[in-house]
Amino acid sequence: MRPLAVTAALVALAAPAFAGAAAPSPVALIASPSHLSLKGSGRASVTVTNSGTRLVVVDVNRAGFVLDLRGRPRAVSRRTSWLGVGPKHLTLAPGGAAAVTVAAHVPRRAEPGDHSELVLLTSRPPTQRGLPVRLRLGVVVVVRAPGKVVRRVSAVSLQVRRTGKTRVLGLLLANGGTVTESVGGPCTVLWLHRRGRILARLRAVERRILPHTRGLVEIVYRGRLRGQLQATSPPPTPGCPRIRSPRFVTRL
Repeated sequence: MRPLAVTAALVALAAPAFAGAAAPSPVALIASPSHLSLKGSGRASVTVTNSGTRLVVVDVNRAGFVLDLRGRPRAVSRRTSWLGVGPKHLTLAPGGAAAVTVAAHVPRRAEPGDHSELVLLTSRPPTQRGLPVRLRLGVVVVVRAPGKVVRRVSAVSLQVRRTGKTRVLGLLLANGGTVTESVGGPCTVLWLHRRGRILARLRAVERRILPHTRGLVEIVYRGRLRGQLQATSPPPTPGCPRIRSPRFVTRL
């Protein structure tokens, strides 16, 4: 798979509007919802709204979806797709909206679990005059193929980067399962201990790891612990994925 060029944005994040802050953008699109989950073959719709001040044409396409090692989303080309989309083109006046239908077809003998793709919405001016301004949005579509799923997250390595009094622990995880896993957030991802005594329970910013991929979880530690320590992932708790982890020996 090779990366696709993204003109303005892959996934749009809504920013708060402040009264009198700025004039409306001439080209602006909103896709709702920005994330679809389908169980098996089925269909759903995405509403595309032109919140800009100019008439736009929106091209609708499909692409593969990946997360890089640090969790940044990317659109990639792929030879086959489980999705059908329509219509292929929308013409939206300022303030106008239209629906795009997304249909998923799970092939026979597909691996059970999560399969992620993108529906790409790319704006273009209705005419070629002037300097064209394009905006690209990606709607993430996760199709859950039926069958028994596997959950298996393993810790691969642990490295420490020192910046002044701050320590950044980079925990490399491998998702060997068949579902997308959410790691970090309210869930503790690492224990630091010495001589069998737990000295720190560390959390990280929440991120997702797609099936059969690896992801780096960075933990910022500003505590006073120094010297050689042992690090392991904690036992599983409700709502948190189990992380299979060896006993790492590290130095802060």
